[in-house]
Amino acid sequence: MGQVDDELPRRDWRFWMIFLSVMLSQFLTALELGVVSTALPTIVNDLHGAQFVWIGSAYTLCSTAFVPLSGNLAEILGRRIVMFASILIFTVGSVLCGAATSLNFLIAGRAVQGLGAGGIASLCQIILSDMVPLKDRGIFNGLIAISYTVGLGIGPVVGGSLAQHGQWRWIFYLMVPICGVTAGFVLLFLNLRTPPGSFGEKIRKIDFIGNFLVAGSTASVMIGLTWGGVQFPWSSPRILSTLIIGALGLLVFLWYEFSIAKSPIVPRKLLATRTSFSGFLQSLVQFILMICLLYYMPVYFQACLNASPIASGVDLFGLAFSVAPSALLVGLSIAISHQYRPQIWVAWSLVIIGTGLFSTLRAGSSRATAIGFQIIPGLGVGMLTAALFFPILAPLPVEYNAQAVALLIFIRNFANILGVTLGGTVLQNELQKRLPPAFVSEFPQGTAIAYSIIPLIHTLPDPLKSEIQVAFGESLSVVWQVLIGVSGIGLLLSLLMRRLPLHTDVDKKWGIEKTEDSLISMKAVPSET
Repeated sequence: MGQVDDELPRRDWRFWMIFLSVMLSQFLTALELGVVSTALPTIVNDLHGAQFVWIGSAYTLCSTAFVPLSGNLAEILGRRIVMFASILIFTVGSVLCGAATSLNFLIAGRAVQGLGAGGIASLCQIILSDMVPLKDRGIFNGLIAISYTVGLGIGPVVGGSLAQHGQWRWIFYLMVPICGVTAGFVLLFLNLRTPPGSFGEKIRKIDFIGNFLVAGSTASVMIGLTWGGVQFPWSSPRILSTLIIGALGLLVFLWYEFSIAKSPIVPRKLLATRTSFSGFLQSLVQFILMICLLYYMPVYFQACLNASPIASGVDLFGLAFSVAPSALLVGLSIAISHQYRPQIWVAWSLVIIGTGLFSTLRAGSSRATAIGFQIIPGLGVGMLTAALFFPILAPLPVEYNAQAVALLIFIRNFANILGVTLGGTVLQNELQKRLPPAFVSEFPQGTAIAYSIIPLIHTLPDPLKSEIQVAFGESLSVVWQVLIGVSGIGLLLSLLMRRLPLHTDVDKKWGIEKTEDSLISMKAVPSET
């Protein structure tokens, strides 16, 4: 167990260089997430593949599966080596994606990328929790949100530009030098404490059974969600069996972690309070919404408004650049007021309003209207990104920070899986109903193939072109309507939170090595029981 530290290192140049390493790492993962979204139709068309959903799903699946293990390894081996290894894995995955000669090859590369991204995302938040007490975390979360938003904002433009000029492979190759710079910062400046003990002793502490259970169960659920209603009916034994096995596997995983595991990756205490439980569930809902918006707004601009890939990336600016300011402002407000519930309630209300406005968009809507509508849910998503750490961590002793953060990142990544597959499933099922039968008949493998025709819709003759655009507009409207309901669930879950004080301490076992001239006094805050 960790110990509460009543003396924290002053935020000197070492602190800020470590924080810069974290910001670079977050920028890297955000850039990758953004560049693929606008280029996806072009990539699918070029590689002539049917299962486009797996380009995103393979990434998020492997990212999710690796998060618990990365958090486990960070507790046992230390933060630096796990972060560096994660960046290296991400780099290898980027090279594989760039060299892909088929859709299956690309999906395999995306899976490797996802492994690295899961570790990076987990370690960034764990390192921040090592160095910054919860009462100050909002400001730093806001600063990280700026780097994340910059990556998320320029990513679609870069991806769209390269795809439009037939150079989509450089979407992935450009990641390599950025990975090199980030890895260099990690090696030079990520000088954090390392737990004692021999390598053999540390390896024996890894929860291999728990990691196997959660990875296998997540994969099973993912396969069922991806295939359901597209390749097989939802009532198909194949779909039902994968979903049931996955769900039972996750229950077995929790039972094992709570009852048997000696070094659990999910201690029972993490889910023992209603405030933390509410925070975790709200994070799940938030990221389902965010990934749906990020993946399917470019589809709207390209399919319905004749936007090129690069133009659809620019058109996402309303969403991308409303996130960071709201995250920073909410972080400041929490630091000043020491309250987090009012901000979260306002955020969910904005998201509900924003998705409601999206549901009114059709093929004939103006581009300015669609861009302007993005600002409202963008503000809400930014506020939630900065604020949802607080109900999760406030009830817990600081020695549970790493496990809580790893579980939060796992839930966020699992939400990405749900979001991509939810949006993709709804879109494909609705397109099946609305696309002209003569058009659908040209794609015997299903509407996943029709997705690849998006870059060519503007070249089709009327009235076929108009019919297809109307079908996409109405189908996407159903996607946004589903998201209204999802947002409402998030608001209801937020009502479970209690108002709790925010910690003013960190775990003594971790953080930067102390020096005699860099100490300040801090106090501990009681937790919810």
